[in-house]
Amino acid sequence: MTSLPDEPRARSKIATILRVTSGNFLEMFDFFLFGFYAPSISKAFFPSDDGYASLMLTFATFGAGFLMRPLGAILLGAYVDRIGRRKGLIVTLGIMAAGTLLIAFVPGYGTIGVAAPLLVLVGRLLQGFSAGVELGGVSVYLAEMATPGRKGFFVSWQSGSQQVAVMAAALIGYGLNHTLTPGQMDNWGWRVPFLIGCAIVPFLFYIRRSLEETQEFLHRKVRPGTREIFASLGRNWAIVGLGMLLVAMTTVSFYTITVYTPTFGKAVLKLSDTDSLLVTFCTALSNLIWLPVMGALSDRIGRKPLLIVFSGLTLLTAYPALAWLVGHVSLGHMLIVLLWLSFLYGSYNGAMVVALTELVPASVRTAGFSLAYSLATAFFGGFTPLISTWLIERTGDQAAPGLWMAFGGACGLAATLLIYRRASWEVRPAVAP
Repeated sequence: MTSLPDEPRARSKIATILRVTSGNFLEMFDFFLFGFYAPSISKAFFPSDDGYASLMLTFATFGAGFLMRPLGAILLGAYVDRIGRRKGLIVTLGIMAAGTLLIAFVPGYGTIGVAAPLLVLVGRLLQGFSAGVELGGVSVYLAEMATPGRKGFFVSWQSGSQQVAVMAAALIGYGLNHTLTPGQMDNWGWRVPFLIGCAIVPFLFYIRRSLEETQEFLHRKVRPGTREIFASLGRNWAIVGLGMLLVAMTTVSFYTITVYTPTFGKAVLKLSDTDSLLVTFCTALSNLIWLPVMGALSDRIGRKPLLIVFSGLTLLTAYPALAWLVGHVSLGHMLIVLLWLSFLYGSYNGAMVVALTELVPASVRTAGFSLAYSLATAFFGGFTPLISTWLIERTGDQAAPGLWMAFGGACGLAATLLIYRRASWEVRPAVAP
């Protein structure tokens, strides 16, 4: 078989990355919108005289979707490991699109009463069920199609696509805030970005259908059935558990610096919507830069040094950084602090995602990766806005979310040290098969 010249091969790889990460884009686009427009969503579906209680119910609904992720990881992950990466990614996109359509079109509480928040909850549960395997499916696909020796760089674009989604959502929000009044935003303007997400679904289906199955999966001689996959996950419970702690640092950090940042900027620091969106956009752009850079660096020096250094720095600096910001509130200071936290997140995650694909046995790679990732998101990252809001309310310390982020750093550091104590679990830089 004649190999492609370097330039066409590079273009083919780029096109494949764009196709496979398209669903990731939609997932994070919708998740970020729910977090950013939480105040408006709370008024539409959870009206209350107590603004704190209304916001907490909204964040609880947001977090409930993450509780479905482990179930989606097990069921859909086993399905993907059995029938293939390509077909599985098309199925997850369909389920995710159904949840998005439901949230976008459900009438408010004032129109259909208690059915409104219940239907929004169903939409979030559908999104969570799909997302349970979306990240794992995309990461495994990228790992299996990567150029030998550059697996870290290729897999980093799974997270990179999420940053593009955050940037797109922030830009749309910026435009809406300059076009509509606050009353219009609360009444119907918040739905516009969700409708945009619905409008791009047919295009995402079109480009994902053109994906080819990975050669590694096609060449696999043994493809275990669902029962064998579940049994293997049970035998590898320790790996899944450590993987969950490894991911905890990523999910807590990401949801703190992206999804929760707009609410933190508006409700806690009393900055404007425009300022909060500007910081969020710059944070996502910073993430997008650091992820592939550190993914490529992990290909050269290994995953372990990056995981240890940046989880440790998060543990030591997250709370002091936010405490300094709370004591010196300004747009410039918020930008400085969030860019520092972005550097920590992007550097850690650039090495972590590929490390997790290498840690899980190949026969259950999608299910194992997805289960570890979804458990971390369900127990740690997904409830970050809720926990951060609760911590501030209970302690009276506006920098308290930094304690939660430091806890995520501690989880990542402990998991890294435990993983690398076992030679059989050593996660080395990618090499040719």
